[in-house]
Amino acid sequence: MWAGYKILILAYLTTEIWTERQYLSHREVDPGAEFTRNHTISEGTRFKRAIFEGQYCRSFGCCEDRDDGCVTRFYEADALCYCDKFCERENSDCCPDYKSFCREEKGWPLHTKPWSPEGCHRDGQHYEEGSVIKENCNSCTCSGQQWKCSQHACLVQPGLIEHVNKGDYGWTAQNYSQFWGMTLEEGFKYRLGTLPPSPLLLSMNEVTASLAETTDLPEFFIASYKWPGWTHGPLDQKNCAASWAFSTASVAADRIAIQSQGRYTANLSPQNLISCCAKKRHGCNSGSVDRAWWYLRKRGLVSHACYPLFKDQNATNNGCAMASRSDGRGKRHATTPCPNSIEKSNRIYQCSPPYRVSSNETEIMREIMQNGPVQAIMQVHEDFFNYKTGIYRHITSTNEDSEKYRKFRTHAVKLTGLLPIPGESPGERMAILGFFEE
Repeated sequence: MWAGYKILILAYLTTEIWTERQYLSHREVDPGAEFTRNHTISEGTRFKRAIFEGQYCRSFGCCEDRDDGCVTRFYEADALCYCDKFCERENSDCCPDYKSFCREEKGWPLHTKPWSPEGCHRDGQHYEEGSVIKENCNSCTCSGQQWKCSQHACLVQPGLIEHVNKGDYGWTAQNYSQFWGMTLEEGFKYRLGTLPPSPLLLSMNEVTASLAETTDLPEFFIASYKWPGWTHGPLDQKNCAASWAFSTASVAADRIAIQSQGRYTANLSPQNLISCCAKKRHGCNSGSVDRAWWYLRKRGLVSHACYPLFKDQNATNNGCAMASRSDGRGKRHATTPCPNSIEKSNRIYQCSPPYRVSSNETEIMREIMQNGPVQAIMQVHEDFFNYKTGIYRHITSTNEDSEKYRKFRTHAVKLTGLLPIPGESPGERMAILGFFEE
C-alpha cells in the first residue's frame, strides 16, 4: 500500500576507497635505558584472531638478549608481544607463552625474521594478496595488505531498513534475499520495467465510475473479497524488467473474469506480451502500457498456462511462439498450439479500448468497487524495494552518501483495493492497496 503519489490509473471495460587501521605498540623500557622500541603496523580492518591462536613464541621462536625484531602480534589484545629475554622486566611485554615455552621448555628454536603474513584480514579470516570478496553489492580487493572497495549504492540498505522499522512511518521494511548483492541501478534496471507515460496516455480524458456518489464507501475493500476466484495474485517477474506486461495482463485477466461473471477465469500470459508485442518492443528492458493495451485489444493474449514465463528471459530463441488470424469480425483465433504442450486451450482473449481513471482516491475506489482492479503507473524510489507491510510513503535515505540514492524510476502495478489512512478523517484520505510483481 502506498499514499501521497500522483499516479496514472488505467482500466478498460565506482569510486574506490581505502580502509586502513593503524595499530601502534609502544614498548616501555626502564627509565635508565638509552632508547625505546616502537613499532607501527598498518593492516586491513577488523583483525580478530591469530591464525595460530594462542601460539606466539612457540610458532615464532625465542631470542637471546634483546632483539627488537623478535616480535609478533598478540591478536587477542590488538597489540605486539616479544619473545626475547629483554621482555622479562618490570613492565613486561612478553608473549603469553614466553615463560612456558622459552624459559621452561627451553625450546629456543632458531629465530629468523618476524612473522608478518602478507594479505588482508576480514572478520577473523586471512586472505591472500589479490583476493576479492563481496560485501553486499560492492567488491573489495586485497592490495598491499589493505582492502580497496567499490562504492556502489546498494539496493538493500540495512541502515535504511532499521531506520524505517524503528520510526513511526506507517510501514515496515524487510531485507529481501533476492535483492542482496544488487546495486540500486540494477534494481531499477531489472526489477521494474515501465516507461514514463506517453503524451498520448496523459492526454486521455478521465472517466468517472457510474457508482452513485451518494453510495457510502466501505472503510475497507479488497477486490478478491467481492469476487473470490476471479482475481489473480502477482507473478514473479524476477529480473525481467517488464512490469508493463505483467500488470496489464493481470488487470485484464481480472476484468475479463468479472465481466464474464466467472465464465473466463484464466490468468493471462505476460510472456505473450513480452515476446510478441513487437512494435517498439523492449521486452524485459521496459515497455509502455499503452502499447500493451493496444496489443491486447487488437491481437489478444492466451492464458498463462498456455504461454508460461521463460526460465531464461535473456535466451536468444525467445521469439514470439504464438500466431493468430482474424475471423473478419475483430475476433482472433490462434493458429499455433500452446508453447506449453500440456495445455490444450489456446483461446485468444481480447478487450475493449482502455480508459483513464481519475487519480483521486475516492474515484479509484469507486472504479475498483464497480468494475474491478485497475492499473497504475507510479514513481519508485530506492526505499520501495524494502517495503513489506503498511502504508508506504517515501523515506529519504539515511546514508551519508544519500545523493547517489536520490533517484527514481517508473513502475506499473495493479491496484486491488483501498483502506483509510490511520489518523485521517473518514473519506478524507485513503491508501491504495495494490499488487506489484514480486
